[in-house]
Amino acid sequence: MSKRITIVLQDDLIKKLRARQSKLIQNSSASVSFSGVVNDLLKECMKTK
Repeated sequence: MSKRITIVLQDDLIKKLRARQSKLIQNSSASVSFSGVVNDLLKECMKTK
C-alpha cells in the first residue's frame, strides 16, 4: 500500500529527476510520474545496501 509523504528536495536534484523522467517518457508510450521516478531510484539504491 502506498502512503503519501512530504519531502523537501534541492533544486538541482529536482532538475536531475525531471530530466530522468523526461527520458523515460520519450522512450516509452506509457506515462511516467515524478513519484514513480523517485520510488524506482530509491528502490535501486536500497538494493545495494
